[in-house]
Amino acid sequence: MKSFFLFFIFLILLAGCSNKNAFKDFKMSKEQELSVSSLQSSKVVSDKGEISGVFSAIYLNDVYPELYNDNDYFFVYMYVKKSPQHEPNLKLNSKPPVKLQELPKDNKFSHLALTKSDWNRYYIATFSKDNNDSISLVFESGQSSSAVLKYQKGEQ
Repeated sequence: MKSFFLFFIFLILLAGCSNKNAFKDFKMSKEQELSVSSLQSSKVVSDKGEISGVFSAIYLNDVYPELYNDNDYFFVYMYVKKSPQHEPNLKLNSKPPVKLQELPKDNKFSHLALTKSDWNRYYIATFSKDNNDSISLVFESGQSSSAVLKYQKGEQ
């Protein structure tokens, strides 16, 4: 009888936790799912081969095709050690952006980013529409440069 009573209490305690599980935190909106598949990151490597930061971008044309379709748009966030305070040097298929706007840490795209940090700098980069199916986004900063981020248009 004593063991039955202990077993019964154990079952009651276990049943109290059953409405919570780890999968409740994995519910994402359609935009978040598309941003995860569009997100690409690259290490920023110095000429000496040292890692000096991280550069990440989300191709917004795939995430919000109804809003961003007249040009090529990227939500860019990066951390670069000893970064100069001027805007980053971004190029899409060797062309500079037509507009590069720095954003605050909490912005309308921050829910798309997997990480938020006070150290990161956030931008929306607008490039003239490129008719190629494959596009390459490059970040350069002084003595450091990152690898090219390659996107296929209409992959979603």
